[in-house]
Amino acid sequence: MNLISSILSNPIEYLKGVGPQRGELLRKEIGLHTFRDLLEYYPFRYVDRTKVDKIAHLSGMEDFVQIRGRIVYMEVMGEKRSKRLVATLQDETGRIDLVWFQGWQWMEKSLRQNVVYLVFGRLTQFNSTLQMAHPEMDLVTEETATGKQHLEPVYYTTEKLKVKGLTAKAIGKLSKNLLEQLSLAEIRENIPAPVLQVFRLMPRAQAFFKIHLPASEEEAKQAQRRLKFEELFLAQIRILRLKIRRHQQSHGFVFNAVGEVFNNFYNDHLPFPLTGAQKRVLKEIRKDTVTGRQMNRLLQGDVGSGKTMVALLSLLIAIDNGFQGCLMAPTEILAQQHYNGLSELLKDMPVKVALLTGNVKGKARKTILAETIEGTIHILIGTHALLENEVKFKHLGMAIVDEQHRFGVAQRARLWEKNNTPPHILVMTATPIPRTLAMTVYGDLDVSIIDEMPPGRKPITTVHYTEFQRPRVMDFIKEEVQKGRQAYIVYPLIEESANMDYENVTKGYEEVKAFFPEPKYYISMVHGRLPQAQKETNMQRFVSGDTQIMVATTVIEVGVNVPNASVMVIESTERFGLSQLHQLRGRVGRGAEQSFCILMTGNKLGKDSQERVKVMVQTNDGFVISEKDMELRGPGDMEGTRQSGLLDLKLADIVQDRAILAAARECAEKILVEDPELELPENKPLSDYLATQRSKSAWSKIS
Repeated sequence: MNLISSILSNPIEYLKGVGPQRGELLRKEIGLHTFRDLLEYYPFRYVDRTKVDKIAHLSGMEDFVQIRGRIVYMEVMGEKRSKRLVATLQDETGRIDLVWFQGWQWMEKSLRQNVVYLVFGRLTQFNSTLQMAHPEMDLVTEETATGKQHLEPVYYTTEKLKVKGLTAKAIGKLSKNLLEQLSLAEIRENIPAPVLQVFRLMPRAQAFFKIHLPASEEEAKQAQRRLKFEELFLAQIRILRLKIRRHQQSHGFVFNAVGEVFNNFYNDHLPFPLTGAQKRVLKEIRKDTVTGRQMNRLLQGDVGSGKTMVALLSLLIAIDNGFQGCLMAPTEILAQQHYNGLSELLKDMPVKVALLTGNVKGKARKTILAETIEGTIHILIGTHALLENEVKFKHLGMAIVDEQHRFGVAQRARLWEKNNTPPHILVMTATPIPRTLAMTVYGDLDVSIIDEMPPGRKPITTVHYTEFQRPRVMDFIKEEVQKGRQAYIVYPLIEESANMDYENVTKGYEEVKAFFPEPKYYISMVHGRLPQAQKETNMQRFVSGDTQIMVATTVIEVGVNVPNASVMVIESTERFGLSQLHQLRGRVGRGAEQSFCILMTGNKLGKDSQERVKVMVQTNDGFVISEKDMELRGPGDMEGTRQSGLLDLKLADIVQDRAILAAARECAEKILVEDPELELPENKPLSDYLATQRSKSAWSKIS
């Protein structure tokens, strides 16, 4: 066992300057339990105190400066509350006043005249002369006579820690104490030497020392680069090993044939030719299903890119090979829609499709369950109801999950248990996941992307209007309705309060009714407070065209398909995230007519809101939008990442550091292709490190 693990696993209170009380606080406030946690608690910026300025050379244009001199005079000035301590500091070139308004009594006692101090602070002007308020004062030592030897690290701290004297400076002192106890030899390297050479990375031990106490900005940057690469590289190695193991160990059904059912549908019933992207994805799925391994594929594609057709053709391949398929959707209305769509496409084919949701009860339910277990139902479409134990298949070979982020990992895993050999799994999402995030979160799934729209789809025109222009927007909706089209008007969900939601959307409904009086116009309203049955009825009335306008909260975000709807008005756009705005916009533009998305905002917009509106108006590309969304919100907020817990990165940022992530990914792939078990001598440091980490890792739990 190497020394490092014994020292670094010491509880934090054993470090000089901590003790039990402070130790408890460091645990609670910033999660520092051990010496290792402190070593990996990195500074977020640095203060340069390596050089000393002369007083006479100060112009007043500088921000923070450091000077060295003796205090030659001190005086308490002012009355009552305006009392202050003024001290005059002199070096060989001139003099400057130092001022303390708070804590001056303590400073008066502790400052000594005619002793040399190193003084650091911000310059201010008073009566056109330069002075420094509340500077930091350090007695000069041999080491600091010409300035500090290192940049001064600045660490995050909290109010509770500051009360106990654990300021940013004090945390820096603890880090220094720790580094003094460690030697370079005690920190083992964990990246293979060839990788260090190719990317010119600083050795690991050196990087830990230099990130806390760098001699220059450049040194700090190189230490950060090394440690960021390490975080991302190790994450990729773990994810890719998971994927390799899954490929090696998982057994899947072999679909040898593309047979009569598929060919008959493809040649005679396909409503439109497939796009190049759809063909490419089908080939990838086809390749997965002949290997004898279980397919685990994520299919990403923008709203309307034709994912459902790829799903249907995959199900037909399963049927040709004697298997059944299922398609699981997150909501009843979406399941119903899939059922209607697939039934229509397959009406002249010898394929039996059934729908199972919570609403299917009694005799109808019994019949479906019996026919599923007999195998006479070829494709079963449904909601979470498909996961129930009573739903048994004769031979389930292909399971498709739509809008996968609405289902937890555990729910998806229950589909696997429907057979002794798990079915092939295809998870589909219309929420484009930024490539950088997909690499990190879904790195163990094989990813397919449909990045091409079917011909004939017109891009949606997106415009931005403010409250002043509301009458104009309403007139435009009237024109569209007169042409026989329909419109959505969507209000944001207010997470803090269901009441406010309700008031918001009801108030909106009344306003819309004033513009669109019955019986000339009919309006549906859908919000979270409505009973499920009424929600379904109101949606159904809009889907079937009985109502021309749908006033709703964001419940209509996923999947409702109304080709006749050509206008999407999004109220209070500033309250939505970019990905959500893009999802909502995707509700229109599903027919042959030109569609419009109107972003309504207040008259004043914050910087981020302006940025979001600008991106929406400029592009319809879901991937561009998702990358931008991640930049604005950070990866932790992205759909589906909260539950995955993978983005526990201390230093690297997968948006800012995507170049490092791409290099780390490529490098990890290359190593594992050449040496999957990490047995080569140059990979020993990596293999040893992973072995010590195994007990701490929760990676095996990820789907």
